[in-house]
Amino acid sequence: MNVALAILWKDLATEWRGRDRVVAMAVFSFLVVVVLHFALPARDAEEARRLAPGLLWVAYIFAAILGLNRAFALELENEALAGLALAPADRGWIFLGKAAASFVILGAVQAVTAVVFALAFDVDLAAIAPSLAIVVALGSLGICAVGTLLGAVSVRTRYREVMLPLLMLPLLVPVLLAAVDATAGLLETGTLRWRSVQLLLVTDAVFWIVSFTSFEYVLDE
Repeated sequence: MNVALAILWKDLATEWRGRDRVVAMAVFSFLVVVVLHFALPARDAEEARRLAPGLLWVAYIFAAILGLNRAFALELENEALAGLALAPADRGWIFLGKAAASFVILGAVQAVTAVVFALAFDVDLAAIAPSLAIVVALGSLGICAVGTLLGAVSVRTRYREVMLPLLMLPLLVPVLLAAVDATAGLLETGTLRWRSVQLLLVTDAVFWIVSFTSFEYVLDE
């Protein structure tokens, strides 16, 4: 646990000093929202409400991929990744620290992106903000678990910027289906769809358990 907390603190402190990852993620997600806004044809309020869940999660996923691609890139400098592998603890705790840091950074970007999205598409997200935060947090847990594991896999490859989304996106299909459906339910009725929340909980549990137990072998490679 101490190793996970140390890595979490190290990643957040490094990001706070440089802010390169969070700024890049935020700017990229804003640009995705703007492009989607102008790319779609003229629409009424009902159509905007129907399209909003999928479009919002497209922005979230693209921002997450950009951030997770950078999660291990800094560890390549001065062989810091080898130092992590030599930490005197179960390597699953290293995974937890890296994934928790990515979760915090992604959550900050998602919060600001939601405000920009609501303004761009004229969708009222304030009324459902607490429930939407739950859905976004559950979806982000799955994204960060898969992204952290596969980020460690792809970081040493020649085309790591391309490899991560190729490996990550197919595995995120259940997370996206459940998150978009839950968000759509909130916009339509203001209530959570329990079937979607259940799918998110089960998927998150599977992703985190598998990633925790298999991270040791990923660092060995």
